[in-house]
Amino acid sequence: VTKLNTGFIGVLDIYGFEQFDTNGFEQLLINYANEKLQRHFNRHLFEVEQELYTSEGVDWSYITFNDNRPCLELIEGGSGSVGLLNTLDDAWGGMGSAS
Repeated sequence: VTKLNTGFIGVLDIYGFEQFDTNGFEQLLINYANEKLQRHFNRHLFEVEQELYTSEGVDWSYITFNDNRPCLELIEGGSGSVGLLNTLDDAWGGMGSAS
């Protein structure tokens, strides 16, 4: 049997939460990391570039995008609110020992 060499293109969709019947803490952290990566991408591709275009007087049309900051603020806190990670840390404080 001859094996045929073929190329491979992988696509990573990092925006959005995966939904399972049961999500554990590990999945929350995976989703959180994905949301942080998406925010970094959005910030540098959309916000920073569009601010640069405006400052340089480039003729262009504004590109709208879904801003996931509210999701990140829910998880990590922000705008004066406590996030899920802080709440979990407080709830589990003193439960068990690192030694």
